[in-house]
Amino acid sequence: MNYIQQAYKSELAIWKYLVFAGLFFGFIALNLIGLFILENLDPNFDIEQLMKDQIALKGASRFLIENLLPSAVFLIALLIWVKFIHKQTLRSLTTSRPKIDWKRIFFSFFLWGFITIFFLFIGYKMSPENYQWNFNLDKFLMLALIGVLLIPLQTSFEEYFFRGYLMQGIGMITKNRLFPLIFTSIAFGALHIANPEVGKLGYGILAFYIGTGFFLGIITLMDEGLELALGFHAANNLITALLVTADWTVFQTDSVLIDLSEPELGIDVFMPVFVIFPILIFIFSKKYKWNDWKEKLTGKIDKPVHLKENYSVLEDLGTE
Repeated sequence: MNYIQQAYKSELAIWKYLVFAGLFFGFIALNLIGLFILENLDPNFDIEQLMKDQIALKGASRFLIENLLPSAVFLIALLIWVKFIHKQTLRSLTTSRPKIDWKRIFFSFFLWGFITIFFLFIGYKMSPENYQWNFNLDKFLMLALIGVLLIPLQTSFEEYFFRGYLMQGIGMITKNRLFPLIFTSIAFGALHIANPEVGKLGYGILAFYIGTGFFLGIITLMDEGLELALGFHAANNLITALLVTADWTVFQTDSVLIDLSEPELGIDVFMPVFVIFPILIFIFSKKYKWNDWKEKLTGKIDKPVHLKENYSVLEDLGTE
């Protein structure tokens, strides 16, 4: 059974997917509505300034915890929902392999971590005036503790929800791989629409987030599991939070460096999507011997033969 077909091992019904997805997207919608109301009530409202005020009041560590906790709660809720409502195992939500491949997770984590540190080093050497040294041992240790404990929960929720739960659910409903890849990638990008980066750089930055969604979706479908996506996403957010932040990004932490450069929608935004991510896909494809690209990315999803006698998720919208 391929990765999307793993969901056939659970107790299926469309309403189950609609309930949890509706709760999460409803939560996001309420936040966007609240932001919209604040912007219209106060013409001088500035989300960037609001974040600065909150950090000044609470401290960067507490502010980070408060921003990461909702994702941690949603991750726990999703795993409980999948286990007790869908009767699906964590393993089948994660991978099509007999067990979760932790080596894949760590390979992806350290590969992207190394690349991230390399480009940061090059940027610092080329333009040191764009960076401010911000290292404080006590604050950094607190940040490291918070980051190691909570950031993987935040990134894992996004992967389990978009590339796992939605990818499998939509794949079974539509009976193909391409639509869930497109839908989850666009939805993942749209999730970041309220980030301060969008306000600073404009909606063009969403091309980066949507492109990242496609990259993560492609490696999930080609590798028949979430492991590579889990490792990449955790490394991306954790290392960024630890090493460099700016006063206009969603993560504002007691990092080693602060980026002082004036943000612009330039090549550094689009290069990962159109250059680095394709190279990563190539590396993964060679290491894990991927093949049948067209089938794995656009092929149909059929119910496994031994389950043909069971109900169809499309034929029965409510019963199990």
